[in-house]
Amino acid sequence: MTRLRFDQYTKQFLDEFLAPFGTVERSYEIPGEPKQVDLYFIPTPQSVAELASLGLLGRIAATPCLLEPYRNPPSLAEVRSCLLKLLWLQADVQRRQPNLSDNQLPQLWILTASVSATLLREFGASPSDDWLPGIYWLPPAHKTAIVSIHQLPATEETLWLRVLGKGSTQQQAIEEVLALSREDPRRIMALRILANWKINIELSQAFDNEEDGLVMTLSRAFLEWEQQVEQRGEQRGEQRGEQRGEQRGEQRGQQRGQRLVVENLLKLRFGELDEQLLAVIPTLLQLPVEEYSAILLQLSQLSRQELIERVQGSAP
Repeated sequence: MTRLRFDQYTKQFLDEFLAPFGTVERSYEIPGEPKQVDLYFIPTPQSVAELASLGLLGRIAATPCLLEPYRNPPSLAEVRSCLLKLLWLQADVQRRQPNLSDNQLPQLWILTASVSATLLREFGASPSDDWLPGIYWLPPAHKTAIVSIHQLPATEETLWLRVLGKGSTQQQAIEEVLALSREDPRRIMALRILANWKINIELSQAFDNEEDGLVMTLSRAFLEWEQQVEQRGEQRGEQRGEQRGEQRGEQRGQQRGQRLVVENLLKLRFGELDEQLLAVIPTLLQLPVEEYSAILLQLSQLSRQELIERVQGSAP
């Protein structure tokens, strides 16, 4: 389950960060072959320069690429499987575009928190002077590189890959995301994805010790995302209030932002909202901040009926 949840998080993260710059195919199925690649990205020609805003991730995505993320070190068999997918993908691309040069074929990037020296030796992977430490290239004909995220230098350039790592590397990256300007769209997007990951982990109610520690790290990202949604709702309310001359625009904007946060969380926990769940939202929003936040943070542990009873019991 840990692997599945990490897959969902990384696919969502890479998808949303790269989508503005090209075409993203998640779980792309190769025609005629019983195989799917995790994420296949093709940049649009006009977006290549803009990809620089994503640092090393943008440089990786500047050419068509197959991205295969691993939370734990991949085995020899898993790397072979990735190489096989790459060959199938390249063959499919060449069938559809026979005039493409070799340089235009997709490149494979295996993203992993760490990698063993044995695996690098077995595949003849070595660093390149043209790339940062932590990136290992297989012989050129393979068009494949392995990124050992924990070996990347802790710089702004590597941030959007280090946030896909684990342990202290990922924790530091999340702290750096939180330190970005609150107006930075990358911060807003990252916090939303991290908040969703926290919720998905807790909803499983069966996470391991590693994820238990991760939830603590993600909790601050969750609260920051919640506050940012509320602030954006407040700002929209202020703007509408100024336009209409309404003095209570700020208050109504804040309430809209809070309601949006609660609705999103309840949908993630229980699916579509019925009349009973919709009816509990106004009461929840009227609770003191401490009780309101405590209920949201414990949402994954509450059943539908327990949530309703908890909110009604806390109501003034």
